[in-house]
Amino acid sequence: MNTAPENENPAEKSSQAGFSGGIDPGKARLMRLATYASVAVAMTLIIIKAWAWVMSDSIALLSSLVDSILDALASVVNLIAVRHALEPADDEHRFGHGKVESLASLAQAAFIGGSAVFLVFQAAERFIHPQPVGHGELGILVMFASMALTLVLVLFQHHVVKKTGSVAVSTDSLHYRSDLLVNAGVILALVAVTVFDWRVVDPLVAVLVALYILHGAWKIFRQSYDMLMDREFPIEDRNRISEIVLAHGDVHGLHDLRTRSSGINSFIQLHVELEGGMPLLKAHEIADELENWIGEAFPGADVIIHQDPLGIAEDHPHTI
Repeated sequence: MNTAPENENPAEKSSQAGFSGGIDPGKARLMRLATYASVAVAMTLIIIKAWAWVMSDSIALLSSLVDSILDALASVVNLIAVRHALEPADDEHRFGHGKVESLASLAQAAFIGGSAVFLVFQAAERFIHPQPVGHGELGILVMFASMALTLVLVLFQHHVVKKTGSVAVSTDSLHYRSDLLVNAGVILALVAVTVFDWRVVDPLVAVLVALYILHGAWKIFRQSYDMLMDREFPIEDRNRISEIVLAHGDVHGLHDLRTRSSGINSFIQLHVELEGGMPLLKAHEIADELENWIGEAFPGADVIIHQDPLGIAEDHPHTI
């Protein structure tokens, strides 16, 4: 029989950590607060930017307004998606509803991409027919206020993502982090037009904003697509799982390691190789111990371990 030190948990955390894959109430509360805050900030930004745009007629400010409108639409979609994603698993969705987050993110990518195309057309018209900007000082003041409000939201979202790992909140935060750069560009455009009468800077900034938004849409699409297609964990995480399993003195090998994510939930499946003559109860206890170890390293993960007798020849297409 192995000594206790030989089977010491390599995760080096409390042995009481769970791995049931259920949604932590604290995480759920943070995610809901993040979506409510996002919608509230987006609506506030729309109101003040719309007022400033009407007063200034700046195409750069219009680009920021359009971005905020799409942020609001995306935030509402996120609000609905997160509420649904946090619903517990049921008879028809035994793995939960986490992928709703990815579907919502795909919708956001479409919104964002559409806004970029719209801005390019608007900017092209201003390149051909330059227009003066009125009340530039007012627009600059509004954009500084927008940046301050957005920064507060981004910091809160960063805290929520760090605690929950939510894809939807992370995607939403990307919009608002982008807004900080967008707003800075709009301020530069307003200063250039108001102070130096460089009218070409107004549509130029709008085009740059559109390209930046389009880049963000592509990143959101890739992240959501990977999750919907059950992309494997990063190689660093897979190696960590292997190290944890092979650290157990009774495990002679592992294969068929499969991992995937669904919203804030993660799923880990693998086969371990044990002595062929080992009693079933002992094999079951080893699997339970390994599940706890992995669960401590990957909190909230749903872990499934299959025990294989050592020396049995099998075809392992997913061997590590």
